[in-house]
Order: sequence, then C-alpha cells, then structure tokens
Amino acid sequence: MRHLLNSLYVTTQGAYLARDGETVAVRIEHETRLRVPIHTLGGIVCFGQVSCSPPLMQLCAERGVRISHLSEYGRFWARVEGPVSGNVLLRRQQYRWADNPEKTSEIARAVVVAKIANQRTVLLRDLRDHPENPGRQDIQKAIQAMERQLNLLREPAPLDTVRGVEGDAARQYFSVFDHLIVAEKDEFFFRERSRRPPLDKMNALLSFLYTLLVHDVRSSLETVGLDPAVGFLHRDRPGRPSLALDLMEEFRPILADRLALSLINRRQIKGKGFKIAETGAVVMDDDTRKEVLVAFQKRKQEELLHPFIDEKIAIGLLPHVQALLLSRYIRGDLDGYPPYFWR
Repeated sequence: MRHLLNSLYVTTQGAYLARDGETVAVRIEHETRLRVPIHTLGGIVCFGQVSCSPPLMQLCAERGVRISHLSEYGRFWARVEGPVSGNVLLRRQQYRWADNPEKTSEIARAVVVAKIANQRTVLLRDLRDHPENPGRQDIQKAIQAMERQLNLLREPAPLDTVRGVEGDAARQYFSVFDHLIVAEKDEFFFRERSRRPPLDKMNALLSFLYTLLVHDVRSSLETVGLDPAVGFLHRDRPGRPSLALDLMEEFRPILADRLALSLINRRQIKGKGFKIAETGAVVMDDDTRKEVLVAFQKRKQEELLHPFIDEKIAIGLLPHVQALLLSRYIRGDLDGYPPYFWR
C-alpha cells in the first residue's frame, strides 16, 4: 500500500521556496522559517504571492512532487509537474470508454450512487449525534427522498437520467444542510450552494475544502496513469479536471462536508475569521485558513477499513485507492468499478 505523504501548504504572502540540498526551504523576508525533506512530501500548494526557485522546481519534478499555485482564497491557477507518466494503453482505453455511452453511464452511476449514499450517511450521523435537532423531521424526510433516488439507480440508466437523479439528490441534501449547523447560527448558515463567488461563510468553507480535495484526487489519478481531464459524469471542458471532479463526488461528504460541520460545531473556527472581498465573495482570513488546513491534514491521517480491499488505510489514501481501482477496471482486471461507501 502506498504511504500517505504530507502536503506542504504555504499561505504566507511573499514567501519564497528554495532548494536546500534534499529539502524545501521556506524563506520569509530572507529568513528560513522551515525546512521539509523532499521525500516526505506528496505535493506543495502555494496560496497567493508565493514563489519557487527553478532549482526547487527541478527537484520536485524529479521526485514526482507537484507544485500547485492557487489564489490567496483558494482558486486554482496552475500546476508545475515533471513528465507525465502512466501507461499510454490505459489512457487510450479511458478515452474510448469516455466516448462509449454504456461505459460512461455505468461509471457515472457507480459514482453517483456512492455520493448519494455517503450524503445520506452524513444526515444519519447527524440524527445520531444530535437527537434533539429541531430540524430532525426535515432531515428524516430528506433521507427518505434520497433512499428513493438510490432505488432509481439500482438498474442501468442513461447518463442524462443519472445526472438528473444526482441533481435531485443534491437539492434534497443541501435543503437540510443548514439544520446540521448547530453552533454559532448567527455567523454560520446555509441557504443554497453558491460557488463563484461563495456568498456566505459556509459556502466559502466548503469551496475551500473542495479545492483541496480536487487537488488530491487529481494527483492520485495522475499517479496511477489516468488522465484527470477526461471524465464520465462531468462533461469535458478546456482546463477542467473532469475525471477528478467525478471521483471526488464520493469523498465530498466525508472529507469536506463532515469536516466543515465539525470545525463549526466544535467552534474551532469563528465567524470573525471571514471577510467580504471587493468582488463580493466571502473569504477566510489567513489564521482561519491555516486552522482549516491543519484540520484537513489531521482528518486525512485518520484510519478506516476499506470494505473492498479489506484493509485499514488512512483517509487521505482514499483518492489513491479509488483511482487505482478505477484504473484496474479500465484495464480489465476488475469486473466493475467499486465506489467507496462510508459506514
């Protein structure tokens, strides 16, 4: 099993990353504040005005450490990586399947079933953890509706039908999401999903976590040799990592939604840690962003039993395991793609 490597997140504006032997040196105002051995890293994520030296980029390319550049508030800008690896035959088969309506709808259906089931588990866990929740009845109705939507996908269905069921289930799930927020209700609330830009603090938090998650999923797909741009559920679009967006649907409830709710309900982050940018977007300040990054890393280190491979793995390895299983299915080593169901 692959080891879970750390991601280095650099949020301090004006930071400069340089090579120091076999380590990454983080320099701020010409003073080295941190050194990280390159062999411990799976990726480097730079937020805002953070720069890297050419020798460091060369070292990262040689060691397979991807450098991602995001805006200060988490919007993806660019990636720097070494030569693309992977089996060209695997990618050719992936492209053929992406043009095959039956294979496309089959994989999309598996992903959507897992997504809806995992969202349903989030709601069930809330009922268990907060039995006195005043929105209990609404949550139960949403759970029942999502069960009906799962039943619609028990048999093969056209891709448009799969997408329609996924959209209906998402509306049910997010219609009761505000009930899952049980602390600081004056500061944190959820009315509807807003993305570009996020218009409230909860949406800002979710969007930031989704950005981190898609970064990890994309890296996992590239590691096993798949093209993250060619998906099955999401349509192809220039610059869009469609397959990464497909695969991350299974993990949104586990690695993003649940974590966001925990950070708020345990009062690990505060409403004052958010501000409104000139564009009208709600964004996190630097301290809150660091708190979220630390929590995200800790969450990835927790272990769970993967039901298909029957092994205990770190949660952060889920994207890699699922990418590997998908590649094995496309190669013909498995009879179907087994999505991840959270218990």
